[in-house]
Amino acid sequence: MLQSLHLVLLGAGKTGSLVAEVARERGHRTTVLTEVENPNSAWLTPASLADVDAVVDFTTPDAVLANIAKCVAARTPMAVGTTGWYDELARVKQEVEQAGSALVFGANFSYGVNLFFNIVRAAVPALQHGYSGHITERHHLHKKDAPSGTAMALQRVLQHASGLSLGISSEREGDVMGVHTLDLMSGGDRISLMHEVKSRRAFAEGAVLAAEWIVGKTGFYDFKDIFNEL
Repeated sequence: MLQSLHLVLLGAGKTGSLVAEVARERGHRTTVLTEVENPNSAWLTPASLADVDAVVDFTTPDAVLANIAKCVAARTPMAVGTTGWYDELARVKQEVEQAGSALVFGANFSYGVNLFFNIVRAAVPALQHGYSGHITERHHLHKKDAPSGTAMALQRVLQHASGLSLGISSEREGDVMGVHTLDLMSGGDRISLMHEVKSRRAFAEGAVLAAEWIVGKTGFYDFKDIFNEL
């Protein structure tokens, strides 16, 4: 039987609201905080977090690092779906590990996109046989970070597997939730691999699974490396 947890959700936007909905469907108690209740991470004190099993962050690149710092100090596990802070990954990893805290981050918490990463790994030999590669990502007009965290994660997957760093093009259009394409081109043909998000619920379900998984653990984890365990 699934253990009922107390999850604090930071951010009540379109994805965050779905995270709260999914968490409740799975029997968890949720506390939802916006920037009104949590200005400058002020709510995230050791006393407030004492009965919290995990914090799920879907805020903004401007807010997420302060939220992480407060949760690390309180040793409260986190699942972070916010992107736009990955230049600080190495520093945050060190702080989490030194504090004995726990954090799992995901450029994209959907099962499908992480399966897409595995498919992309199978295409890496093309880059060693005369093909050039390029990543394109498309998102809605209100997305604040570019390239997207998912595109950068895809770039890291390919670099780790091939030793090559591929370029990324970012496009912003309407209400597009997320389209990521890898094009592999030679003089004679082109291979295109694409993942398109149809519903934000895919992110929400993965985020709740990540929060459930991180409870009781210590360490710093990338969702794409642990999603098969879920």
